[in-house]
Amino acid sequence: MNSLIKSATIIDKKSEFHNSKVDILIENNIITNIDKKLSNPKNYPEITLNNLHVSKGWFDYSVCFGEPGYEERGTILNGIKVAAKSGFTTVGLQPNTCPIIEKNTEIEYLNSLTKNSVVNVFPIGALTKNSAGNELTEILDMKNSGAIAFNDYKRSVSNPNVLKLALEYTSTSKTPIFSFPQNDEIAQNGVMNEGLISTSLGLDGMPSMAEEINVARDLSILEYTEGYLHIPTISSAKSVELIRKAKARKLNISCSVAIHNLFFLDEKIQNFDTNFKVKPPLRTSDDVNALIAGLKDGTIDMITSDHNPLNIELKNLEFDNADYGTIGLESAFGALNMLFPIKTTINLLTRGKKIFGIDDDDSIKIGETANLTLFNPLSEYIFSEENILSKSKNSIFIGSKLKGKVFGVINNGFIELS
Repeated sequence: MNSLIKSATIIDKKSEFHNSKVDILIENNIITNIDKKLSNPKNYPEITLNNLHVSKGWFDYSVCFGEPGYEERGTILNGIKVAAKSGFTTVGLQPNTCPIIEKNTEIEYLNSLTKNSVVNVFPIGALTKNSAGNELTEILDMKNSGAIAFNDYKRSVSNPNVLKLALEYTSTSKTPIFSFPQNDEIAQNGVMNEGLISTSLGLDGMPSMAEEINVARDLSILEYTEGYLHIPTISSAKSVELIRKAKARKLNISCSVAIHNLFFLDEKIQNFDTNFKVKPPLRTSDDVNALIAGLKDGTIDMITSDHNPLNIELKNLEFDNADYGTIGLESAFGALNMLFPIKTTINLLTRGKKIFGIDDDDSIKIGETANLTLFNPLSEYIFSEENILSKSKNSIFIGSKLKGKVFGVINNGFIELS
């Protein structure tokens, strides 16, 4: 793949060209020259776009594609295209398929489906058999076949001994074990954050304590085992503080927050739109402020779109009965760019790979492989169903004002532009 990117502002603090408007020459997928003005004697295809900015390729460690088993929600091929057109060159793929991904042969199957594509796809294996929480899967075999972590997607590890064993088994390989932060006995049938809004709407509330009790428990088990724990999509102020203190004690803990938990408050549920039914639930302004502070000081390691496509019939129900989940790849950049300065947004979209053993030493420089995201940070628009590229349309961001346009990506010798 050969191309010449014209008049692009580079956003990459590791690069000597950071904040510079330059031309970027790519030959055989290698950046061979960067300068203010480059000629094109070999007549390579040129990429010239309005207010073009370029960064390292973006990373989302937690997405669901549907396939195998739920192809009506999304396929691997469609998911890769959605990720690329949304600016992501690397994603972690969750195991909540049918069958659930819990064997090394299934990891190898996913790798065979996704190799030689524009997006680097890294599978995550199920932690327990059928994600039922009772018996560990063959996690070491899956690790050897390419799994980067282990997780029962959106299901808590209710048995503390199961978590203990998993952390012990993977401590030497430094492989992250996920533990979804929810105590089901306390959460019970809650469908939104417990508080004044849930009371006024007559909906069962899910207290933040249900999250925080599990976080505290898991950190105690982590300290005992000296393993590597990842707590996905925290949502409460106290969870941030618990993890901050654990990091001060040098525990091997990482965590994330879903972008929609930064963008929306629980009050958005007042119209009973089931696209706002997510897990963990939307919470209060105090929680959101604590989450943003945790991102800024490094307590929260990364963000995720928590992209979870669902059939329309699973959402087109009364709020109590609808499924949890939203798609989020298409809206991730625009939402973050509304909340943070562009340099912070790009930092959030590119950090976290090392936690999963994915190489993160690249930068935009001569001699480096081209792994790039192309975007315009300025354009504002109202996100609508027309902006959705996924097969499923269950987006929490429909009707929201977002900022920034993704042009596409260059990676693995491919160019995918909108």
